[in-house]
Amino acid sequence: MPLYEYKCSSCSYAVEMVQKVNDKPPKKCPKCGCSLTKVISAPALQFKGNGWYITDYPRKHSPSKDEPPEEKKDSPKKEAKPKEKPPSD
Repeated sequence: MPLYEYKCSSCSYAVEMVQKVNDKPPKKCPKCGCSLTKVISAPALQFKGNGWYITDYPRKHSPSKDEPPEEKKDSPKKEAKPKEKPPSD
């Protein structure tokens, strides 16, 4: 069900209500009793399940500002040495 936001025209009290699309909007402010008007705002949607960008391509963990960055351990690289040839007689 959608979440609707209403604001009082007198006291500026804001209230959010979960309502069906066909439900009648509230007419009076629960705080002061004056008229309420619907506030147009961005919808809050959350898609659940597989097949959405957020689930198929998760973010890679990046250190936050509070965490110290992990130090990379430099392992000594082995240099390629030519094979020793046995002494030929």
